[in-house]
Amino acid sequence: MKRLIFLMALALLAIACKEKNSFTVKGVLKEKQGKYVYLNRLDVNTQVLLDSAKIKNSGSFSFTVKTAEPDFYQLGTSPANFITLLAEPGEKIKLEFRKKNLFEDYTVSGSEGTSKLQILDINLADTKKKLDSLTTLYNKASGEPGFNTTGPEIENQYTSVIKAQRKKNIEFIINNINSLSAIKALYQTITPDVYVLFEPNDLQYLKIVTDSLTRHFPASKHVQALAMDLNKELNKMYVDKIGAMARDLPQAKLDPNLKDVSGKRIAVSSLKGKYVLLAFWSYTSKECVAENLQMKEYYKKYKNKGFEIYQINLDTNEDNWRKAVGFDELPWISVREDDPRNPVNAKLFNVTTLPANYIFDREGNIVGSNLHDRVLQIKLEQIFSK
Repeated sequence: MKRLIFLMALALLAIACKEKNSFTVKGVLKEKQGKYVYLNRLDVNTQVLLDSAKIKNSGSFSFTVKTAEPDFYQLGTSPANFITLLAEPGEKIKLEFRKKNLFEDYTVSGSEGTSKLQILDINLADTKKKLDSLTTLYNKASGEPGFNTTGPEIENQYTSVIKAQRKKNIEFIINNINSLSAIKALYQTITPDVYVLFEPNDLQYLKIVTDSLTRHFPASKHVQALAMDLNKELNKMYVDKIGAMARDLPQAKLDPNLKDVSGKRIAVSSLKGKYVLLAFWSYTSKECVAENLQMKEYYKKYKNKGFEIYQINLDTNEDNWRKAVGFDELPWISVREDDPRNPVNAKLFNVTTLPANYIFDREGNIVGSNLHDRVLQIKLEQIFSK
């Protein structure tokens, strides 16, 4: 007797374990069509055919699907005639379809996730019908007297319907924040190019759902794809924000216009037609002073071939700068920042170390940067040996 009880317990345990690793679907088609019902698993953006079931004379069919986690499936008689399931291990799903178009009229039991998806589908279908009716009404009214009044009224109704659908989806997300069904609420569309959640700040719901589902279903491919999408949208928002800020700023020109040792203001753009080496330096830097000696040789060699040096000093003491220019007998254009404590040009050219330089071609385009020693010599030889 004890052995029999033990064997029965093992059998029940085996059945329970099996149920935990699979779900079943049993359905009935009141209006029979075709010979088979197909079941696809949704792998984010692709469909994988799992199984097909022959429709019996009574219109019934059934599936048993092995799975270890909640997932999305499509069940239908053709690629255009289907419903979406959100099935979990252990569920016993029952479906009854009353029309040939499966999604138009069906009941579901035994699957909380699928029932949630059905609510979303019904709400959106109702909204689309209202919008189609308003579009028809608008087109009809456009050729009738008084359209100047009725047209805007219909447009306002159209907008109100869209806003109402958005509100429903937001409420659904908030009430189902721990369910994978919230993913569908995020991505429903009114038309192929218009999402139900269309406001810029609706990105917050994408983040809320992602954070919640990542805690509950970290291994789900759908949640992982959701996290990737969130990251992409956040990056896009950041880029758009930076772009908007940049558009609001006055255009920054890379054209220094500074005073030389004689007090004459000279702009780099006034040297168009020449190759210009724009150099930043400080008389306190040994590297800068050493490079000046090299550049004097290059200047002497290429000056008559259309070469000019425009050198910007970053020291705060103007008198010492003037003395340094005279003492080293620098033969090129020597200027300094108007306010060395706020070196605008150095910031624009992203100068972080000294010496620093840029080469402009005869058209005023930058063709090289931070070229020193042998590298600078080779670049100049290439330019003037053409």
